[in-house]
Amino acid sequence: MTASHLLVPVPIPDRVAALIGSCIPPHILQAEFDADCAAREVRRFRGPRLGVEDQADREQALSELARANKVLSAHHPCLAVLPGSPF
Repeated sequence: MTASHLLVPVPIPDRVAALIGSCIPPHILQAEFDADCAAREVRRFRGPRLGVEDQADREQALSELARANKVLSAHHPCLAVLPGSPF
């Protein structure tokens, strides 16, 4: 039995990624890219004491993440990206 936290992500060749990407609609690929960028941005703004500008930036990133997740979840519910997820 394998635990999911013990799995090591293995990079895939560019040609395989292009083949997978060609099977997915372009708006889903764009939403996946937007969600990944927004999740990375949300992780940047951590801590109990954020300034007013940092809080506004974090809220903006959360709204972008929610917007992208809405598109991804409409395509397939398992595609949603969480702000704290490592992938």
